[in-house]
Amino acid sequence: MPTTAAPPASVPRSRIAAATFIGTAIEFYDFYIYGTAAALVLGHLFFPTFSALAGTLAAFATFGVGFVARPVGAVVFGHFGDRIGRKTMLIVSLLTMGTGTVAIGLLPTYETIGIGAPVLLVLCRFLQGFGLGGEWGGAVLLATEYAPANRRGLWSSFPQVGPAVGFVAAGTAFLVLGGTLSDEAFESWGWRVPFLASALLLVVGYYVRMKIAETPVFEKAMREHERSKAPIVEVIRRQPRTLALATCSFILAHTLFYTITTFSLSYGTEVLDLDKNMLIVCAMVAAAVMGVATPVLAVLSDRIGRRRVCLGAAGLAVVWAFPLFGLINTGNPLLIAIGMSVGMIAFAALFAPMGAFLPELFATRYRYTGSSVAYNASSIVGGGLSPILATQMVASTGSSLPISAYLVLIALICAVCVWFMRETHTADLTTDPTDTRP
Repeated sequence: MPTTAAPPASVPRSRIAAATFIGTAIEFYDFYIYGTAAALVLGHLFFPTFSALAGTLAAFATFGVGFVARPVGAVVFGHFGDRIGRKTMLIVSLLTMGTGTVAIGLLPTYETIGIGAPVLLVLCRFLQGFGLGGEWGGAVLLATEYAPANRRGLWSSFPQVGPAVGFVAAGTAFLVLGGTLSDEAFESWGWRVPFLASALLLVVGYYVRMKIAETPVFEKAMREHERSKAPIVEVIRRQPRTLALATCSFILAHTLFYTITTFSLSYGTEVLDLDKNMLIVCAMVAAAVMGVATPVLAVLSDRIGRRRVCLGAAGLAVVWAFPLFGLINTGNPLLIAIGMSVGMIAFAALFAPMGAFLPELFATRYRYTGSSVAYNASSIVGGGLSPILATQMVASTGSSLPISAYLVLIALICAVCVWFMRETHTADLTTDPTDTRP
């Protein structure tokens, strides 16, 4: 019989939902404003000696640095999250991410300090990624370990909705600034505003997270078992197969999301010569659709299982990979929004169940580390490399067809990995699953 410890009476579940949602919303807002800025202006400001194509590639490369930093953050935050608790690490990750974001808003450009500008940009981006590496795993663990056993998918969807809200907020910020400022003013100082505004959001997130308590599942595990001395070593030794399958299965989610929300902005403005504000609105509509679909699909995974919903996501991605760019290539705003929205439903069908699926796969003593590493390591390929590869494919072939073929390949890899993963929606979180014996 699946079990999850009930939360202390002094901690309402509404507070847990708020703490997990608002943190991921803020942190993904921070991450997405960089992706949007990279697609629109950072290439010109920090790599002005490069050609337009090379500048975009360089901006996306700095975007990729954040994804390389995420697994590093996952290991570090996971280590301490599995040893001293989820709450503390969630607060530290929020502050780390926010510091990097605000610092980007204060950076001088290449015109002011030369080569030092892109170097500092890379360092700030690494700090952003390092902080985000500890955010997602801690947030979904907090929700999952507090949730009733038969509603872990639903409860884990609260932090999963955060990215949609964060993206819409980031898009709104750039949309308002782009619509009210001249191009010169936007490139001069307007792009900095969304980064600096993150400081205000940090105060809200910090306050909310200070009001939560440690999860009862973690406290029970710490009372009954010795703390893991090296969680990353233990997860690799005890569950190597699970870690590898979980990591590879999640590459599709990152690939879909960042292809649609980041690469498409660059592709639309630079290759198709479409209006950037129109593309941002289309991406925001798609993100809103994803936000609505996420809890619905999470509840579905509570009823029919995580694997079935994830396999459905992979199937939809295969079917929609070519229509997605076919609709974007029309230049019609309605068709672009439809193309992106269906793509984001495919993303949500994988992302929504994974909020509970990944934590359920790993033992409590190294659950923070295992789920965080799987999620963030997959982002290196899906989020860091995919926009770069897509940009290069279009530059080399003059066509979007190779990008669609790439999406199909990633979706098939995801389907194979999910097929070989065990079903967990009825699992007992207090048990310790292993692939190998210690």
